[in-house]
Amino acid sequence: MTPQNDITTGILTFLDRIGIAVVLEAIPGDTFLPAMAIRDGALVVDLARLTHPGDLLHEAGHIAVTDPAARPTLGDVPPDGGEEMAAIAWSYAAARAIGIDPRIVFHDHGYKGGGAHLAALFDAGDYLALPLLQWFGMAYDAPTAKAHGAAPFPQMQRWLR
Repeated sequence: MTPQNDITTGILTFLDRIGIAVVLEAIPGDTFLPAMAIRDGALVVDLARLTHPGDLLHEAGHIAVTDPAARPTLGDVPPDGGEEMAAIAWSYAAARAIGIDPRIVFHDHGYKGGGAHLAALFDAGDYLALPLLQWFGMAYDAPTAKAHGAAPFPQMQRWLR
């Protein structure tokens, strides 16, 4: 399997560069997000069935924000509102780092129809879950970034927790 378009290729290249393993293979049946799953801390992707490449960043965000001790065995993402919000914030930062429109991640068919609203919030500087990313040591708010001589979110200090 090979990526179907430049956006997918850019996302997969980024994930490889930051150390998130991606396995390309057919996935039979339904999954929480179409055409992808997490298995043993890796993102498994069925490129033939992928319809929303931005979803790759959201699922990769779950892998990225997972406790490093639990990451190698991560499969189904446990229901954790904080980590869900952190994965959303992470995926916004990743979209910006890759140079793609965040609306590719926050599309109309995801986030219970609230994708455009999430993108607008982030674009306006309302960085949901930034305190959690900061607590994980992954990103800085503006005052902390200034104190460290670093760039603030959406720049990341590190991509993996």
